[in-house]
Amino acid sequence: MGILLKNILAAVPEGNTDVIKETNIYIEGSRIAAVGTQPEGFQADKVIDGKDRLAIPGLINCHTHSYMSFMRNVADDLSFMDWLFGTIDPIEQQMTDEDTYWGACLAIIEMMKSGTTCFNDMQMNIHQTTRAVKESGMRAVISRGLVGSGNDEAGQMRLAQAYEERDAFRDCDRLSFMLGPHAPYTCDDGFMRIVSEEAKKNNMRIHVHLSESESEISQIQEKYGCTPIEMADKNGLFDVPAIAAHCVQITESDIEILKKKRVSVVTNPASNMKLGNGFAPVPALLEAGVNVCLGTDGAASNNSLNMFHEMSLLALIHKGVRRTPQCISAKENFRIATINGAKALGLEKETGSLEAGKKADIAILNLNTPSLTPRNNLLAGLSYSANGSEVETVIIDGKITMEDRKVLTLDEELVYRKVNEIIARMGLDKKEY
Repeated sequence: MGILLKNILAAVPEGNTDVIKETNIYIEGSRIAAVGTQPEGFQADKVIDGKDRLAIPGLINCHTHSYMSFMRNVADDLSFMDWLFGTIDPIEQQMTDEDTYWGACLAIIEMMKSGTTCFNDMQMNIHQTTRAVKESGMRAVISRGLVGSGNDEAGQMRLAQAYEERDAFRDCDRLSFMLGPHAPYTCDDGFMRIVSEEAKKNNMRIHVHLSESESEISQIQEKYGCTPIEMADKNGLFDVPAIAAHCVQITESDIEILKKKRVSVVTNPASNMKLGNGFAPVPALLEAGVNVCLGTDGAASNNSLNMFHEMSLLALIHKGVRRTPQCISAKENFRIATINGAKALGLEKETGSLEAGKKADIAILNLNTPSLTPRNNLLAGLSYSANGSEVETVIIDGKITMEDRKVLTLDEELVYRKVNEIIARMGLDKKEY
């Protein structure tokens, strides 16, 4: 199918930054055929009038747990370990496969409606998030969360499940897979070594939580005599391309390791603040040349999956903490939420920017909104004034998945009903924490 975005303002790459300019975007099949000049032989089956519209590469949420969307607003104002082991873990033990599926569907709807076209997910129940992604038209990278001790049977079972899921969805090119050792406090050093060897053997990337809380730092220091990042490095997790979520409590030597091993760091400002864990030292990471990308974490700890909200927090927090208005510019922030995320996922040749040859993963914003009026500096507006409700149309893999704010690939009302049934069954609609 040929789609023409005609006379539309677009955020397009220019050198190491992005600029806004009026152009035409030609989509043929799943890819952008051209930006600017019409390619020979192009025929438009659908023309989208770009008047008063802005096209941006779809945002990339580099760390989340989509199934947790039905846990929104049920575990608030708790310290990290109380939140995780006292509240969230018991809820997860009640989850069925269908709960995971409907939670993922709700998350995908929320992300799509706020301009996200790709997400990096760590999940527990195989085949369910992947099923939701395949049906919805979304793009995703999936990790089955791995927990284990040495060569124990439970850890081996989870590894087998990760491979089973990867093999079952080889036919969907919008899905790719990583290995997901959960964290240093749920994976001992022996299991980490096993996972790292498996990743090398299977040419897979790694997605792991690291240095999220002070309690984690204390546990790992007491048990292993090092930081979580040093532990991960010693046990080979960084011997393959890796994504480290959070990295809040890190040292200068940790930053050197992340730089040397080319680890991508996913910062999750809302979740880290809400759980009282602090802020990742993003400016220092950027200054060291570490690839920094952006994630929401799950809705159980955020409680939103809106990347515009996360972009705003990222830009503002560090200006305030460093007392430097130039700290993380709007242009830099936009790249963190797009092409940096694609690089972290190994998808930079496929998505993350509006360029010919890349997948047509595009969010179209309506500029006739209070938040983006006047149009003084639209790149700045994406960080400082947009809230996600401006997203009107979403195209993923060359297919329109949302139009006029109506999701075309999932039944929204059915998803809302199913999620409300889940929380009623679990008693979460009445429970207070």
